[in-house]
Amino acid sequence: MEEKEFTLVEHLEELRKRLIIICTVFVITLLIGFVFAPDILQFLKSQDVAQHVDWNVFGYTDGISIYVKCALLVAICFTLPIGMHQLWQFTKPGLTNKEATSAGTFIPVAFILFLAGVSFSYFIMFPLMLNFMSNINESIGATETYGMKQYFTLMFNLLIPIGLVFELPVVILFLTKLGIVTPGRLRKMRKVSYFILIVIGVMISPPDFVSDFLIIIPLLLLFEISIIVSEKTYKKQLKNA
Repeated sequence: MEEKEFTLVEHLEELRKRLIIICTVFVITLLIGFVFAPDILQFLKSQDVAQHVDWNVFGYTDGISIYVKCALLVAICFTLPIGMHQLWQFTKPGLTNKEATSAGTFIPVAFILFLAGVSFSYFIMFPLMLNFMSNINESIGATETYGMKQYFTLMFNLLIPIGLVFELPVVILFLTKLGIVTPGRLRKMRKVSYFILIVIGVMISPPDFVSDFLIIIPLLLLFEISIIVSEKTYKKQLKNA
């Protein structure tokens, strides 16, 4: 009994250590994000999508609010792979060498998928959203005077959710390896999953059919890819059992 309690304490201590590392990396990268925020904002301002926008501020706190959001995006991008590496290190002692090596591949794949989601949302979805909103404003004869806070809030509210949604195949793969999810369960849940993904796509995309289509189709493809990945992983597990 004492040995089990000691083992549990060891696990909790190891988890605490990993969480401290993740939090430390997050804080450090957040500070780095603050240092480089002006350069990043100037780069974003130089892009074609922002050329027609005058960055006004309507409150004293608008500037610092944008700094925080920019630094937060930098922190998330750099903390994500470190966090997944720490998660891998935490679960590694309970895995075989083959499982540990396989689980280690999650890290670069997850990071690449997150960057792919952020890139897709910034270079494709965000311009479409701005164009749609501008057309609506023009149709009602409104004069467009944008603030930095509104511009970047709109951008970050799109970039981060889509970046996280693109992690779906990695999450499904991880859950399959843990035995929580199977290909059969995913197929049975396909209709419900489609409905949920469509609702998510409509919520994070501009309210027009083209934009909805451009975000919903990749989400559904990601789910189908997740089923394929889950099936291959599940068959390997059954073969090695």
